[in-house]
Amino acid sequence: MPDRSEHIILSRTDSIGDVMLSLPMAGLLKRRFPNAYITFLCREYTVPVLERCMHIDNVLTLEDLTVNGDRGAVEALRQLHADAFVHVFPVGRIALWADRAGIPHRIGTNRRIWNWFHCNHRIPLSRRKSDLHEAQLNIKLLVPFGFTATPSLTELHQHSGFTAEVPDAHVRSLLDPGRKKVVLHPLSSGSAVEWGLDRFAELIHLIDPAHFQVIVTGTALEAERYREHLPLHLPHVTDAGGKLDLHQLIGLIGASDALVAASTGPLHIAAACGIRAIGLYANIRPIHPGRWAPIGKDAHSLVDDHLDADDPQQLIHAIKPGKVLNLIEALH
Repeated sequence: MPDRSEHIILSRTDSIGDVMLSLPMAGLLKRRFPNAYITFLCREYTVPVLERCMHIDNVLTLEDLTVNGDRGAVEALRQLHADAFVHVFPVGRIALWADRAGIPHRIGTNRRIWNWFHCNHRIPLSRRKSDLHEAQLNIKLLVPFGFTATPSLTELHQHSGFTAEVPDAHVRSLLDPGRKKVVLHPLSSGSAVEWGLDRFAELIHLIDPAHFQVIVTGTALEAERYREHLPLHLPHVTDAGGKLDLHQLIGLIGASDALVAASTGPLHIAAACGIRAIGLYANIRPIHPGRWAPIGKDAHSLVDDHLDADDPQQLIHAIKPGKVLNLIEALH
């Protein structure tokens, strides 16, 4: 068990949504060790998310860490003089670096062979077979720090420490102050099973233009796909696809009233911002909402329980737009 917790490194070098669900780890560590200094090792594109977390003291990107190769990465980690390194997302190469850097306490699951060589705290943890939420599973890796109870999703949300960006002039120019703002993020860059562009088109037609502004978001490549299928010409629809960086997207989400998406980074950002986050899921392991639901004070997960199928795409597509519309109209 770590007897010193002055500097802790949390390592999660995967997607935005996964990083968002790791933020409560930092909050809980700060509650137990108020003077702890927390560094988060991440991919460069997720930095804007971590900059909005009050519990993160330092952000280190994998790209910066590896600029001088493996030896440079080991030396850079050594210079941090960290007391503990938590492998939230297991990567064998990173486990090797932390070991060679001489970090005293190196924590990972016992499910990865490399952790048996490079971690001296190995947690028995199988994510795929567990009934716990991903954010709760993350906390299991903090057992060496004395965290033995499984926190509720409400408690985890309260310790995310996330606040939205203040919208800049460009984001403000997209917003209609006279209507409730609903963000639709129809695609996922392959990170989640998608509802279908036909379903989002149906939803747009159902949303009352007198009361709601619809803002469609996505990357430039995603926008090329959805522009052929969505009724973006309607007067209550604003197409923001490819027009926002991540800082601006966070600002837009925080300034909106609701967001609809599959299990993607923007959905988890919306939940953390406290707006109505409406997640669309296939109720099948391991992608079901019990594992990946957004966590927040106004977070919702929709599934279809009537279809008996093994195909995740069929299951999520079976969710009727009317169910989503009911949650949106409840805002008015």
